[in-house]
Amino acid sequence: MSQIELSSSQERILTSLVDLAEGSEAVVCGRRIADAIDRNPGTVRNRMQSLRSLRLVEGVPGPDGGYRPTDEAYETLGRERTPDPESVPVERNGSRVEAVTVRAIDLSSVTNPDLCRAEVVLCGSVRAFERGDRVQVGPTPSAGLRLVGVVDAADVDGNALMLRVDSMETVSEDSTAVVDAAADSSEPVSGRSASD
Repeated sequence: MSQIELSSSQERILTSLVDLAEGSEAVVCGRRIADAIDRNPGTVRNRMQSLRSLRLVEGVPGPDGGYRPTDEAYETLGRERTPDPESVPVERNGSRVEAVTVRAIDLSSVTNPDLCRAEVVLCGSVRAFERGDRVQVGPTPSAGLRLVGVVDAADVDGNALMLRVDSMETVSEDSTAVVDAAADSSEPVSGRSASD
C-alpha cells in the first residue's frame, strides 16, 4: 500500500479520475471529472498539478488532452485496475439513473434484527439522490446480488449512499432467493453465495 497521504479534495478528484478511466486507455478531460464531483473545472485543474507532482496522474496536452491515472494512483487508493468492468445498475424511484454505477457495497448492522444498512459507493454523482428515495442496486455481475432500500443519507464527498435495506436477493438462472432484511428466519436461504 502506498504511503502517500492525500487531502480529501485530492482523494475525491483522483477517485473520480480512476472511476472515469476504468476499463479504458483513453484520457479523461478535467471537465468530466469536475462534472462527476460537482466541482469547478478550475479547482480540478489546480489539484491535478499536485497529483501530477506526486506521480499519481499523467497529463496529456492538446485539444483532446486530459488526464490518465498511473499505477501508483490505484495503489494509493487501494484499488486494482479492472480491464473490462461490468456496470452495476442503479434505479431511483423506479427509473434507471444514467451515468451512475456501483463501485462497492458495504453491509453494516446485518446482525441487528430491526435494521440492516448498506453503504453503496457510486461511480458517478450522488447529487440526484435524496433522503427517502427508493433505490434498487444490481444485480452485481458475479453473485447476482440485488439490494432494495431507502436512502437515509447521501455522502457527496465520499460519493456514497447510506441505505436502509428492505430486501436483498441473489438472482441466478435456476433460482432466486429473496432475503427480507426485516424477517426473522433461521431457515437457510437458497441461491448463489458471494463466492460463486
